Amino acid sequence: MRKSTKQRLLLSHPRYWPSWIGLFCLRCASFLPLPILWLLGSGLGQTLYCLHRERRTIVSVNIEKCFPHWPEKARRRLAKQHFRALGQGLFDTTLAWWAPAKRLQRLVRFVGREHYDQALARGDQIILLVSHCVAVELGGIYLSRERPVIDMYKRAKNRLFDSMFYLARTRFGARLVEQGEGLRPIIAAIKQGVVFYYLPDQDPGRRNSVFVPFFGVPTATLTALGRLAKLTKSAIIPCYTRQLAYGRGYEIIFKPPLTNFPSGDLTHDAERMNQEIEKGVLEMPEQYFWVHRRFKTRPAGEASFYP
Repeated sequence: MRKSTKQRLLLSHPRYWPSWIGLFCLRCASFLPLPILWLLGSGLGQTLYCLHRERRTIVSVNIEKCFPHWPEKARRRLAKQHFRALGQGLFDTTLAWWAPAKRLQRLVRFVGREHYDQALARGDQIILLVSHCVAVELGGIYLSRERPVIDMYKRAKNRLFDSMFYLARTRFGARLVEQGEGLRPIIAAIKQGVVFYYLPDQDPGRRNSVFVPFFGVPTATLTALGRLAKLTKSAIIPCYTRQLAYGRGYEIIFKPPLTNFPSGDLTHDAERMNQEIEKGVLEMPEQYFWVHRRFKTRPAGEASFYP
């Protein structure tokens, strides 16, 4: 039996029926006007804030660690805003996965596009330094419409969702490399002129990481960016995607390429990378992915931040 046939039979198993229903509902939602999706997402996010105590706690801990000088009322307000943005982010994903290219083009505009275009015109190898914000999926898929893009991904435990993730993220020709494959295929692609859409700001554990500050908190951080920049001689361009309020669309924002990077010191480069991500977070703090346990890995002897 061919592998594709086996895969279809597996995904038709009754245990995947709830997942199929969920995907069908999301597919239907992708046809709705963006202001309606914004309303639905805000309502969903508010509901999650009230009901999902575990994630609410993670968000509160992260915000408190990063903004200890803020009044408690301001931190709580940011947490609520984040859940609303997160709810909308679910519907952003439906557009990224299924909306026609012409519709996406109407919804997305660029800020600082000249930094990206000038690097392309010079023939630079390019690494986009991307932070995990709620509309990150839409930004990556949209950019793959224009030119070859490569991204790393981690397989989902649910095989149906994993297949859907793969099909959606590659629908305009993007290439995906599973995390376990390492950096070799990434390096080869960058040297061929493929843009690397790099998201390094989730907890990587202790392997290949160092503890450097992120909003003043010692944080396990990958050192790969400095190594990649050295090996490929790439321009490092910070990039992130912003939701606009009330369903008015999205902005893909490019910042100037990093100067004097890499420095030759991997720890210094990792710290510099975190500083650049911080700048993007401060421009839209409610849209950063606070529900992730960013500070899960702690220095030896330090207690966990999370219950």
